[in-house]
Amino acid sequence: MKGLNPEDIKIILATDCGSTTTKAILIEYHDGEYRLIVRGEAPTTVEAPFEDVTMGVLNAINEVEELSGRKILDENHKIINPAKDNGGSKIGTDIYVSTSSAGGGLQMMVAGVVRKMTAESAERAALGAGAIVMDAIASNDKRLPHEQIERIRHLRPDMILLSGGVDGGTTTHVAELAELIAAADPKPRLGSGYNLPVIYAGNVDAREAIKSTLSHKSALDIVDNLRPVLERENLHPAREKIHDLFMEHVMAQAPGYNKLMEWTDAPIMPTPGAVGKIIKRVADEENIEAVGVDIGGATTDVFSVFRPESKPEGEFNRTVSANLGMSYSVSNVFAEATLPKVMRWVPFDMDERDLRNRVKNKMIRPTTIPQSLEELIFEQAIAKEALRLAFIQHKSFATELKGVQQQRTIADAFDQTAAGATIVNMMTLNILIGSGGVLSHAPRRQQSALMMIDAFQPAGVTKLAVDSIFMMPQLGVLSEVHGKAATEVFNKDCLIHLGTNVAPAGEDIKEGREMMEYKIELPDGKVEEGKIIYGQMKLIKLGFGEDGLPLTAKATLRPDRHYDLGRGRGNTVHADLSGGVVGIILDGRGRPFDLPIDPKTRVSKLKEWMLELDIYPRERLEKL
Repeated sequence: MKGLNPEDIKIILATDCGSTTTKAILIEYHDGEYRLIVRGEAPTTVEAPFEDVTMGVLNAINEVEELSGRKILDENHKIINPAKDNGGSKIGTDIYVSTSSAGGGLQMMVAGVVRKMTAESAERAALGAGAIVMDAIASNDKRLPHEQIERIRHLRPDMILLSGGVDGGTTTHVAELAELIAAADPKPRLGSGYNLPVIYAGNVDAREAIKSTLSHKSALDIVDNLRPVLERENLHPAREKIHDLFMEHVMAQAPGYNKLMEWTDAPIMPTPGAVGKIIKRVADEENIEAVGVDIGGATTDVFSVFRPESKPEGEFNRTVSANLGMSYSVSNVFAEATLPKVMRWVPFDMDERDLRNRVKNKMIRPTTIPQSLEELIFEQAIAKEALRLAFIQHKSFATELKGVQQQRTIADAFDQTAAGATIVNMMTLNILIGSGGVLSHAPRRQQSALMMIDAFQPAGVTKLAVDSIFMMPQLGVLSEVHGKAATEVFNKDCLIHLGTNVAPAGEDIKEGREMMEYKIELPDGKVEEGKIIYGQMKLIKLGFGEDGLPLTAKATLRPDRHYDLGRGRGNTVHADLSGGVVGIILDGRGRPFDLPIDPKTRVSKLKEWMLELDIYPRERLEKL
């Protein structure tokens, strides 16, 4: 970082080179804190006719210059560094960092001996490093060797991560996997003049066999075993090597990236990996559990940090649902969720042919936005299903280590953290963060809140927030070089605090059953108290203070003996509830909840909840 101490860094420039748009942000240190000043964007220029990513970067920086009045580029289009004041005019920046998913981001294949053990550990390592995992090859994946070879050749990944076996165990199976890769002789997706990078992170006893098989056919790197013993994962060395090779091989082949790498003061990071970094950093600094989701046009990424008893320091997981998105992949959402599942969130009837035409139009015209209330409700219904399905996939992946033998008691048989069970616990989740166009740019923030609540079904007491302008990638890479600046801007400028969701959990469903008594003391002295009946939702407005931070209210919450708010069934919870753009949502629909089967009742309840939370304009919703 050019020898600068973090205390000397006052002006920060950061960019994210996306597949379609390059975003630039300027952060400055004022009055004892780091704050976002302006944001600029321009089309990404990695493809013809420009074929130079730095042109899009310079265009985005030009917009930042115009908006901020700060001169950042010199007459040779080089970034002025360090920042200085020249006769009252503001010039330059102290550091410049960048992320990238241009050119399709980092695309990998992984291979492991056992699909649900070492191959899954390899997948976790690749996903955590910001990759899209195109496929996982395993000795027991039921494909014949020639089918596996053909698959490797066809996909042409940017790199392959090979794992298998505990240290000191058998070497036969992982050696056979190496022979498959050698037989496939895959060519890299970008560039033709270099060998495909292969990382070996398996049994140390097989290293010599792997070298003799792969060293002459690939750019082979060997790191520590992902699963040195069954009871432990060691993902860090493989993730670090993936980042290094991403810079050296993949990025170096993309047009203009060599130039961009010379400009930056820290290694360029894959966009999804950077988003994971900032979510994990904030969760670790505040010692909380967090879930973040980024729903895009083609994919939906889910990030989580949970702290099970077996790992109180926190377990970070990321999954990519490569077939669940809101434009290019919208037909996949429709096909996977099915029409009835999408339509259960829509409080009116729509012609099925019309519905399918709308979906196809969105796929071929991905930049279109809804033009009527009916289209908006329908699009947000699809988003709920995309988010729900992506979260199901995430929960199945964020698990305790499989294959570990544990001494178990009868009580353990009913424990959700049994070996191989998900570590995702919505009752202990502290904050749920949404990002991506359909969430960040919803016409009303209440719509974002309800989409996340319906899709993720948070239980107990959970804060809700959305990323204001999708700057999490830039803050993620910045967190590697200046953690204080990254977290301050994340909390004060990146996150839009929506409020808090309170949802008693319990499946004892009876219409009219009293679920919870509540007493909420608001900062202005007003007291809201009453009862939540099963199937009811209630919104209590609570906004922001003069300092721009969410106000908090003192709450006493007494669930019925059949329901739990985090302290066990029937136990009272005292909590500070944060406000926000939406406020406090009391959700009495039960956990897990499902919508009424009778169409008339379902539509009636949907409208009731939408009106109570002010999701859509009342006069228009009542006419539907």
